[in-house]
Amino acid sequence: MRERRPLEPRSDGGGHEETLPAGVERRSFEETDDRSRLATRGKPVYGEPTADGWRAWNPNRSKLGSMIALGMDHGLVGGETVLYLGAAAGTTVSHVADFAGPTYAVEFAARPARDLLEAAASRGRLLPLLKDARRPETYAHVVERDVDAVVQDVATRGQATVAVRNARFLADDGRLLLAVKARSEDVTADPEDVFERALDRLRERYEILETRPLEPYHGDHLGVVATPR
Repeated sequence: MRERRPLEPRSDGGGHEETLPAGVERRSFEETDDRSRLATRGKPVYGEPTADGWRAWNPNRSKLGSMIALGMDHGLVGGETVLYLGAAAGTTVSHVADFAGPTYAVEFAARPARDLLEAAASRGRLLPLLKDARRPETYAHVVERDVDAVVQDVATRGQATVAVRNARFLADDGRLLLAVKARSEDVTADPEDVFERALDRLRERYEILETRPLEPYHGDHLGVVATPR
């Protein structure tokens, strides 16, 4: 288990206080663009701007990136062991592997998994697993116990149940960083009702530390930070 260190709050320039893990910075990427963007060091994956070895981390394409940009208390310090559920083609998990330690990337769909493998080719800490996040028993023999963070972005029904089932891997003081997508649960229901049901399910296994809508980056999404009970 990696020792957590206090993080110094910084302003993102847009009114949000944020804490950035070691290996994540705010950088400018174009002479005509005075905005500072979240960035990590690594080979580009999805056509993002690059400069001097840094690659922009676009929060509009990353739920975790939006949680960091919005100043949520993610608890990431850099160098931690991470279990990432719903890795897809590697957009976000590649950034995580740029600053974290061993990063297990679970993805079930074969087509995005091919892109994930390509992203992992230049990242020795990124460990793709072609598995179903709803069935953690199928990768329990690979993923080490007491990971520092479980990051979840799974677009399926039962998102909270997936998080509950994967709590087995999380250290006692670890963090769940979850993005709940209302439309993946029920396209007809009020998103607030969907979120409340998801939180009720999560409370069976987690203590909820923080919740926040992910607007303006992602509509009808709720960011959740939690720790195991």
